[in-house]
Amino acid sequence: MLSRSEYRRSALKDRKDGIVETHSHLKYPFRLNFYDKPPIEDITIEEFETCALDRLRVLAEIESSYARNRTFKELTEVMEPICKKYLPLNSNTAETVNRDAERRKDHVGHFVLRLAFCRSEDLRRRFVKAETTLFRLRYASDDTAEREAFLSSRNFDWVLATPEEIQELIPSTSGEAPGRYYKVKWTRVPDLVEKRRVVLKGGMAYVPASEQASIVLQEFQSHLEKDLEMTAKALPRLDEDTRIVPILDNLSKGFLAGVSSEWNNASAAAGDALTADMIDEMAYKHFPACMRNLHMCLRRDKHLKHFGRLQYGLFLKVLGLSIDEALVFWRKAFSKIQDDKFNKEYRYNIRHSYGLEGKRANYAAKSCQQILMSDQPGPGDSHGCPYRHFSADNLQSALLTMYGEHGLTSADMPEIMATVKAGHYHVACTRVFEITHARQGVKKGEGVGGGESVTHPNQYAARSRELEKKAEGKDGDGDVMMQGA
Repeated sequence: MLSRSEYRRSALKDRKDGIVETHSHLKYPFRLNFYDKPPIEDITIEEFETCALDRLRVLAEIESSYARNRTFKELTEVMEPICKKYLPLNSNTAETVNRDAERRKDHVGHFVLRLAFCRSEDLRRRFVKAETTLFRLRYASDDTAEREAFLSSRNFDWVLATPEEIQELIPSTSGEAPGRYYKVKWTRVPDLVEKRRVVLKGGMAYVPASEQASIVLQEFQSHLEKDLEMTAKALPRLDEDTRIVPILDNLSKGFLAGVSSEWNNASAAAGDALTADMIDEMAYKHFPACMRNLHMCLRRDKHLKHFGRLQYGLFLKVLGLSIDEALVFWRKAFSKIQDDKFNKEYRYNIRHSYGLEGKRANYAAKSCQQILMSDQPGPGDSHGCPYRHFSADNLQSALLTMYGEHGLTSADMPEIMATVKAGHYHVACTRVFEITHARQGVKKGEGVGGGESVTHPNQYAARSRELEKKAEGKDGDGDVMMQGA
């Protein structure tokens, strides 16, 4: 039997030595990382949060992909642009980019999220699954020579089976050598044992080289699980840090509805300002269920309670409704109320939300995560997320009422309700978007673009308007499309 030091082939060693020597100036010599050592350098609060949020966007989309039953091939296609946007990680051959800066961000973000997701068994399980999948994506896309060098840099405690062992266990029928096999304890590759892709003897599994990744992934997962348990034990020491704990509390909610980005503070009006008279048509065509429900309740009751007005008003503001048009809209909507009462009790709040009164802050529209987690609706309230806060029967009835004329049918309900039952509310909303925009060419799995899930109501509405403009541009002479660009 060969020892670990003997099984390395000379060609592999040459490649490894060449890479390490050539890139020895890098603090992080490989794209692949088991995150053995936490960052010890100074990190600003801004960097602490930014690195974690960008990584969480990637992990949340991975979890959403599992909820949507994407194959690994589909997952790879969806995650490639998302990783490139939020968490780029180039190979050592990309000498024109700052590889250390990319890998530092990856490293810091991972450890911040460890702090956020080590708090409960469920959070740890979901974090490990998403992180292992991210590692798998990187492993599959890594440069072959760099990947081999990374593997050679760690002790995976495997042994290359001798030709005699292989011949005895796997007799060759073609006269050709059966290839390389790695010998490990069978408990390290339970997935391969279950699929009968290994040969077992004496408690050992003989893993073909083509399945080597399973050993590495299992090792990564086991390593991370143990580290998260250790992190959980150390976490109470941070309880008194008023700077860190609120950030971690917010991050730990990230799997519930993904993490919104540019839709928080930027106008998503897709090139057009809104007027009060346009809102009815806009709601019918482009609003997600949360805002469509608020609009329907407003039209029915001629009134919304405080949190409903806040949720809907900020959404309309970011969508492109000016303060003047907002005052017109809300005054007409509250038609049962006299002018004096409206001016005294509501006008100030509307102006306040636009940053024209009080501390004059530029308030952002609420993201899906904020709608799901804060200001839970009570009796008589209309705000919140229908996918979470409606009963199953009421939700199905509401969705068919809202979107029946846009292609949603009762045949679509089982799939949508299954994701709701599993707690993937933004995935259910994304599926409704795909179904109701199929006429504009949106296919299952595309989400709101590039496979991304809905994470913000304004993201939903802006993408819906964009698709309409594209359709109008194709049907006409193209002028409408140019104007909306």
